Amino acid sequence: MADDLITMDDLTNEQIEALLKDAEKLLPAAKGDVYLPLLEGKLLGNMFFEPSTRTRMSFETAMKRLGGNVVNLGALASSSVTKGETLFDTMKMVDGYCDVAVLRHPRQGAAQYAADACDIPILNGGDGAGHHPTQTLLDLFTIKQAHGKLNLNVVMVGDLRYGRTVHSLSHALSRFGANLTFIAPPALSMPDEIIEDLKASGANITVSEDLVSNLPSADVIYMTRIQKERFPDEDEYLKVAGIYKLSRKDLKDVKESMIIMHPLPRVDEIHPNVDNTPHAAYFDQAFNGVVARMALLCFLFGVDISKEVGK
Repeated sequence: MADDLITMDDLTNEQIEALLKDAEKLLPAAKGDVYLPLLEGKLLGNMFFEPSTRTRMSFETAMKRLGGNVVNLGALASSSVTKGETLFDTMKMVDGYCDVAVLRHPRQGAAQYAADACDIPILNGGDGAGHHPTQTLLDLFTIKQAHGKLNLNVVMVGDLRYGRTVHSLSHALSRFGANLTFIAPPALSMPDEIIEDLKASGANITVSEDLVSNLPSADVIYMTRIQKERFPDEDEYLKVAGIYKLSRKDLKDVKESMIIMHPLPRVDEIHPNVDNTPHAAYFDQAFNGVVARMALLCFLFGVDISKEVGK
């Protein structure tokens, strides 16, 4: 089996490209049109210490579409966490039960900590304001499906300080030559250390607070929710809540091929009147979590998709 996936640095560009190709081949299975029991007998542990809908359900769907099975941590209130069990001990227990585990945890660095404790592969399902590499895989797949390439003009909007999705995605896109524009109020700007890392790797970075002026040149608009739960002070949250809102009237001068993405859930940053425009890609993006994670699970278990699909 392959190793852990804690950040996108755990994958080479060649591996990312191969995963995106495998994901496309697995689309019929992800949709339920064919059944590919490639992981029959394998067990995934879903260890979610923070709320989740898409990541948890798409991992469970992916594993079951491939013939495997899933055990869930369930509500924290009904687990031994309430008795004071440490993350180390919880993950050591899962290490004995499962073949692979996904961890979401509010503490940045928790996924690496769990990986150090376990022999089975650990997949980072989001660690605080750190990274979310499996979300990045589905985001890359969504962009590639829409545009056929990744070296595009990508505009990231909203909570760039606490948004682990944009942290991971910006690093990955820069590796494939994308031009990145970061739009946020100063309190939520992309962390300086991330911008410095991106520039050091040769990425073309633009920083702005103005969404509207950057819409016409964008190939991808990546909206994010202002995350109330990440703010230590509610007054600080209220100062920036609702600062960026995208509606149909804002799209009159955009490229015909431009897509709008969002890791979801949304609050009010994308008006529902955008949903039925050809630019709205966020619900397809959510579905792509299944197919991208199917490809990743097969990769971890050493399944050669090119040999298995089409038998």
